[in-house]
Amino acid sequence: MSIAFPILLACRWRVLLAVGLLAPAVSLGCPNASPRGTGDLGLVVERAAGRLQLVETTGSSVLGSIEGLGDLSHASLVYSRDARYAFVFGRDGGVTKVDLLCRRIERRVVQAGNSIGGAISQDGRLVAVANYAPGGVKVFDSDTLELLADIPAEYEPGKRAKVVGLEDTSDGRFAFSLFEAGEIWLADLSEPRAPRVTRFRDIGSQPYDALVTPDGRWYVAGLFGEDGLALLDLWNPERGVQRILGGYGRGQEALPVYKMPHLEGWAMAGRHAYLPAIGRHEVLVVDTDTWREVARIPVAGQPVFVMARPDGRQIWVNFALPHNHLVQVIDTQTHVIAKTLNPGKAVLHLEFTPRGEAVWISARDDDRVVIYDTSSLEQRATLAAEKPSGIFFTARAFRIGL
Repeated sequence: MSIAFPILLACRWRVLLAVGLLAPAVSLGCPNASPRGTGDLGLVVERAAGRLQLVETTGSSVLGSIEGLGDLSHASLVYSRDARYAFVFGRDGGVTKVDLLCRRIERRVVQAGNSIGGAISQDGRLVAVANYAPGGVKVFDSDTLELLADIPAEYEPGKRAKVVGLEDTSDGRFAFSLFEAGEIWLADLSEPRAPRVTRFRDIGSQPYDALVTPDGRWYVAGLFGEDGLALLDLWNPERGVQRILGGYGRGQEALPVYKMPHLEGWAMAGRHAYLPAIGRHEVLVVDTDTWREVARIPVAGQPVFVMARPDGRQIWVNFALPHNHLVQVIDTQTHVIAKTLNPGKAVLHLEFTPRGEAVWISARDDDRVVIYDTSSLEQRATLAAEKPSGIFFTARAFRIGL
């Protein structure tokens, strides 16, 4: 070997170290934390304890926990675009920024008396929170949690509505619904301190939840006060709100509603949407090209979450009381129930791993999370958790409307 080669190699080594490409260690800003990716991480809400479990889906294990998040009885969360931070929305009005790698609370603010969820903007810079009391939306800087905008949901002088169905959309906008007012508002936050709001009135009675389709085009609000849904074309909002599926329960006596279904858990598989029928033991199938009903699938109880495996091959459904111990799997090619599962008492939520080879199911009253293989439909593992509810994997960071 010539003398020039080791000298050249040593010089390259020093250059790589200088620019940080071959650094012996990476500082995360927290002691005793080893560098790792976040793509297989997730959080399980332990609602009664005000605590989060940090989990990983590669080995199906619990890595640790984060305490002190307040009232998590109806908690949901979103992730930063690098999937390192979670923004947790508590029922007590708290917004908590959690560092997954350091396993700690980064910042926390209590911004209202009663909150019902939130969203993160397309560019990841803004976090918006939907509030019941006082009714409205507050928008925060995702880095500092500084309040940037306060949008009161005042639909008549002195009257504020509960805000539901808050979703992120494209171009710096958020869409949300006003329960008492029967309205949809589209808020342009391209200038966060000066939001511009477009109101769509008379969209239907008591919108209770909403979703944005995966392509970001359609905002769909479910109506609790009447049959049907309200549809807003986000690419062409000037066309106004269209009513779809009106009267799908006409001529039938609806059953008492024991738990409000979640539209954010709608299943989209190919050109079809699968959604819960309120107060009925059915899943509706809708053609998203025409937004017309094309089929109904009888199921074991009143659906709560109707969720698609990432490839769209299966639909998984959980139910309200008294069938909340069951989960049914629907084959999307045949619309036949492939299997009825019994994961445990009080199933509250389901979450697929990013590529859909497994699904995690929370069984609150059995204090466990049950993991199923989605090919064999057999149980793969169980994890202990204290009164688990929502399960949220970091793959959500890269999907609109989640």
